[in-house]
Amino acid sequence: MKKHLHIIAFNIPYPANYGGVIDVFYKLKALHAAGVGIILHCFEYGREHADVLETYCEKVYYYKRKTGWLSNLSLLPYNVYSRRDPLLLERLLEDEYPILFEGLHTCYYLKEPRLRDRIKIYRESNIEHDYYRMLAKSTRKGLEKLFLWIESFRFRRYEKVLRYADLMLVVSTADTLQLRERFPKARVVHMPSFHPNEQLTVRPGKSDFILYHGNLSVSENELAALFLIDRVFSRMQRRCIIAGMNPSPRLILAASRYSNVEIKANPTVDEMDDLVGNAQVQLLITFQDTGLKLKLLNSLFQGRFVVVNKLMLSGSGLDNLCVVANKPEEMVSACERLMNIAMTEEVIENRRKVLFPAYSNKFLAERLVQLIFA
Repeated sequence: MKKHLHIIAFNIPYPANYGGVIDVFYKLKALHAAGVGIILHCFEYGREHADVLETYCEKVYYYKRKTGWLSNLSLLPYNVYSRRDPLLLERLLEDEYPILFEGLHTCYYLKEPRLRDRIKIYRESNIEHDYYRMLAKSTRKGLEKLFLWIESFRFRRYEKVLRYADLMLVVSTADTLQLRERFPKARVVHMPSFHPNEQLTVRPGKSDFILYHGNLSVSENELAALFLIDRVFSRMQRRCIIAGMNPSPRLILAASRYSNVEIKANPTVDEMDDLVGNAQVQLLITFQDTGLKLKLLNSLFQGRFVVVNKLMLSGSGLDNLCVVANKPEEMVSACERLMNIAMTEEVIENRRKVLFPAYSNKFLAERLVQLIFA
């Protein structure tokens, strides 16, 4: 009999143009290719319905989030309580298929008594209370900072709901160790993120620019970009590009002070792929060691040299494929050195040996099917 799976997504996972939805979308594609019949449930959050999802799913359902201040008057995290819908529960109860909850945000029905006998899988992308705490530290907006601190507190209390999951799929080894310690009786498995790359597309040779990329509307990424402009790019004569979604006026102003720094706002998927593929060096830093940074994985599949700080690598197992630089002067030195070195076929082949098969979507999907249905 054909295997079927309910997947509850925190947002509509198309276009696949930022962290969490990338993992969801390419998981759908890989599971579909592996023969799994998918019933997808999407909570709407600032995105249009996407017909392309029906290519990979037998059914696609959409639900309005219950946003607004009333959803904030709860001890549950706002991001969980606003993703509740009785119709979703009704549809989950129509059959006996396993249920995959994409992120803690979607876990409102994880401990529902009527789902007691169902196989329930939790897909982790971050230790959420740590993630929101770090976002609170990095934002300058008073009301937003207060909300993020409260949300971090609520997620810390709420995390115990994971004891109702039969299986946890965790994106990084560091997070895997944390969750195994907190839930010693649980089945906790390390499974890296799904991603857009079917093969390695690293280009041999050299180019003339350094790239930082990310969702620039996220305070963590804006903080990283501002740090690089002020402490690293300002000390170089090289062409430096910062690319991503919705850069703030503050970030645009900071870049405008330096003739060698350019902001590429809201590039299409193809434009971003072209930037990643053509850059000589991708300089990726973070001030949070939560989850697996999908931009790192994408950069290694598509780009030439990758320079990172230690936190970017946390729990990834990809240390040997990157150059680590933690201080601004180390970043400048590493970038200057790599700008003069051509990417070779030998280096590309060594990278392929590390990334395949462990980080290939086909391998991950086959492993996921075995974990759920064996």
